[in-house]
Amino acid sequence: MRNSYFNYRNRPDSLDPDVKSGMKYRSENGISAIRNGIKQNPNLITSDTRNVAEKPPWLKVRLATSPRYSDIKRIVKAGNLATVCEESHCPNIGECWSHGTATLMLMGSICTRACPFCAVDTGNPHQGLDAQEPARSAEAVRLMDLNYVVLTSVDRDDLPLGGAKHYADCIKAIHQVNAKTTIEALTPDFQGNSNAVATVAIPELSVFAHNIETVRRLTSKVRDPRANYDQSLSVLRQAKKPYNHTKSSIMLGLGEQVQEIKDTMADLRSVGVSFLTLGQYLRPTRNHLPVERYVHPDEFSRYRDWGREMGFLEVMSGPLVRSSYRADKLATQFI
Repeated sequence: MRNSYFNYRNRPDSLDPDVKSGMKYRSENGISAIRNGIKQNPNLITSDTRNVAEKPPWLKVRLATSPRYSDIKRIVKAGNLATVCEESHCPNIGECWSHGTATLMLMGSICTRACPFCAVDTGNPHQGLDAQEPARSAEAVRLMDLNYVVLTSVDRDDLPLGGAKHYADCIKAIHQVNAKTTIEALTPDFQGNSNAVATVAIPELSVFAHNIETVRRLTSKVRDPRANYDQSLSVLRQAKKPYNHTKSSIMLGLGEQVQEIKDTMADLRSVGVSFLTLGQYLRPTRNHLPVERYVHPDEFSRYRDWGREMGFLEVMSGPLVRSSYRADKLATQFI
């Protein structure tokens, strides 16, 4: 499809100031979608003014200045590439790019789901895919000279097996062109389909990641109705192979209790998850779920200690940690 990550930054709607968050629009190839995934909600807009205004000082980010970061930024701009790192305004872009790690989004920019925490546009792409995306992904990794690449995607419930074969084709193409690059896939749940999971969990893939996102009690509030806590655990259990590791992530600050966090960590270990990240939820727009609290860095440090004690090989835990934060540092020492 035309809305691949290579031309995502050139979508007409992304340049049109009249298309506001929560509004419906029609993409350049005729797909009807909602900007930032969630319709405007007057009740939510007025519910979080205190939290929005009072972000604590530990959420500040240092400006990226390294030569490696500048090189990758130049290559991305010159090649008209798009990365999740830039599109999501990730606070860690400088640190990750400086270490040769980046995240690419596959299968377009429109998601078939609408999670209340996520700002990706939602709609129905009607099974459109870019057949050249595997080759373009491989070339992007080569151009950026990445040591470690994370491939993520929107949910594509409109595709057979959720687009798993396309995912696998991209992994194989990247590996063929960039044999020394470690590949991680941060996947949707594929509706729990075991054939889809097996299609992606191939030997060329070093880390199969899928995010549980939140604790069991809050899953129905935080995630799209088609997502399911136990379904996500099942995906992670099925994805674990002798030749790969599995990984997951939890957002904090959505109203979860400490014991619930610990229980979720234990559930992830029970299905063999190797790597875990925990980070602060930040509200992407005023139409999305409000932040219930800002978790102190000391509390994040305690969760890292708990995770190591539970048997995770490594845990990244901090206010600015995101799913793919320093994925190279988290995983490569064990691969």
